[in-house]
Amino acid sequence: MTIFPCCKINLGLNVVSKRTDGYHDIQTVFYPVPLSDAIEVKKMDENFPSEVDCDLKTTGNVLECGDDDNLVVKAYNMLACDYELPRVHVHLWKHIPSQAGLGGGSSDAAYMIRLLDERFRLNMGIAEMEMYASKLGSDCPFFITAEQSYATGRGEVLSPLPTEHALLGGYYLLIVKPDVCVSTAEAFSNIVPKEPLRCCKDIVMEPVETWRNNLSNDFETTVFAVHPSLAVIKDELYRLGAVYAQMSGSGSALFGIFRNEPMGYKKMFSKCFTYITKIE
Repeated sequence: MTIFPCCKINLGLNVVSKRTDGYHDIQTVFYPVPLSDAIEVKKMDENFPSEVDCDLKTTGNVLECGDDDNLVVKAYNMLACDYELPRVHVHLWKHIPSQAGLGGGSSDAAYMIRLLDERFRLNMGIAEMEMYASKLGSDCPFFITAEQSYATGRGEVLSPLPTEHALLGGYYLLIVKPDVCVSTAEAFSNIVPKEPLRCCKDIVMEPVETWRNNLSNDFETTVFAVHPSLAVIKDELYRLGAVYAQMSGSGSALFGIFRNEPMGYKKMFSKCFTYITKIE
């Protein structure tokens, strides 16, 4: 059985307070994007000589973590503590860039939960899957349904936005990921929490053309100071004609939203990973 974990972008991201548990409370809108990895799961033969119950093979983009630290394996091991699961072979094909603020690892974890639930008939509901996903990462629960949502808390408290109102419907979305890595821990360590003047949930319900002066990502100030090349990419997205451009999450991917398909972006961002899609 194969499943295709999507990625996300953040439409606005405000860090509003520091929590007593060491985490931060945020406000953001998660928006799903069809840039995807792939996960295939097959039952392991009883006689197959494996020292692990979840045998992982990874292809595509190189991952720096070992198999034991991969969130796909962690998702399997977590569910195996509460459910009777067979040993499995897992093939993870990575296409979503890592350390990009696109949630690729979190998506893989959540979709692995979804796949195991369906493949082995665990009969978990959405709430239970989201509960398990929250143990693996703050934005993991979003990917259980992967529907545009307003997120608070650490990012795990979700309020789905009306699906009949596709926020970016009809627009082109261009993602640019340079060869720059931003540590989430480092990004949070430099942030100064504050309440935004307006909530991103309210702003994104207004026309996209109004977002530039109202919708912000708090991480841009500190991350751009350390990596000024990211600020240059954002400026170039606007020069290409974007009606709105922003860094996703704590970076380092940036995205531009365009009324018409942008021309010349491949040459402009020839040294970067790029992905473009028209949102239906």
